[in-house]
Amino acid sequence: MVESGIPGSDIANLQVQAQIQTQASPRVLLVIPCLNEAKTIEPLLRKFDGQRGVTDMLIVVADGGSRDGTPDIVRRMVGEIEGLVLLDNPKRIQSAAMNLAIKEFGDGRDYLIRIDAHGDYPDNYCQSLIEEALVHQADSVVVGMETVGFGAFQQAAAIAQNSKLGNGGSKHRAGGGGEWVDHGHHALMRIEAYRRVGGYDETFSHNEDAELDFRLRHAGYRIWMTGKTFMTYYPRSSASALFRQYLGYGRGRAKNLMKHRAIPKIRQAIPLAVAPVVAGAVLALLYWWAAVPVAVWMIACVAYGAYMAIGQRNSIALLATIPAMIMHLAWSAGFWMELLRIRRKRTA
Repeated sequence: MVESGIPGSDIANLQVQAQIQTQASPRVLLVIPCLNEAKTIEPLLRKFDGQRGVTDMLIVVADGGSRDGTPDIVRRMVGEIEGLVLLDNPKRIQSAAMNLAIKEFGDGRDYLIRIDAHGDYPDNYCQSLIEEALVHQADSVVVGMETVGFGAFQQAAAIAQNSKLGNGGSKHRAGGGGEWVDHGHHALMRIEAYRRVGGYDETFSHNEDAELDFRLRHAGYRIWMTGKTFMTYYPRSSASALFRQYLGYGRGRAKNLMKHRAIPKIRQAIPLAVAPVVAGAVLALLYWWAAVPVAVWMIACVAYGAYMAIGQRNSIALLATIPAMIMHLAWSAGFWMELLRIRRKRTA
């Protein structure tokens, strides 16, 4: 037997490339839902224009009514970048933006790539997604998220979101990849599959991705989580913004579970107790023991923050306790608020 001298992993990569080259180049619709992203939209568009290669890619910016000049920037760039379209999204939310873009521009295109304007992406992002979809014959390709912050609070929030303290061990937050999953951060999807399950549910302002993934899996479609690429996410830079975001996440999760009559996973069920425990601490004015549960929660968060600070040799990791507790409380409060709203609506 003649030795090729090429490592096995390189041979596998060459085989993958050969397989892709024998197939027709897919037609891609790349959609960027945005609202007030004047600081990031231009570099983001230039990056993805540079990732086209030989791929037929239409880039659609679906703007939800920005007032910071974002639409003006995109209009100027339409004249510079071929295949760039600005789409008005009167319903403002991301789920509506995606559905509208598919309705207007999805015909004749094979794949949808969803881009969050509040993030950053590697130079091989689009090509890696397309390759993974073709090689694995996946209906959806999802990615992991690396959260990065600037400034003390945002850095602390990033550390919290990258850890089990903040993400509960979620695979797309914990650096997973190379496996079939039930849910992940949306990146690429076959437009045919997207349309057959009805697209995003526009009654969801948050958690619309997990809700769509539930319907995809129920319909027999397969979701592949790639380890070949990822996205970089920038968390909210203030406590109030982080609280509002996770309040919405909690409400979306409750709405999702109620719609599909599903049971929360353990990593979701544990934080549900936080809001009731914090509310119950008011009874400590009469009964001292009422403060024990909230004290246990706070001590556990601080202890985990200290553990991360020591393990990472990073003092800011200790501050991750603060955004982590904000996330827990807001998510739990949002969940219970939505459950109560749904119950009142049904009994009215």
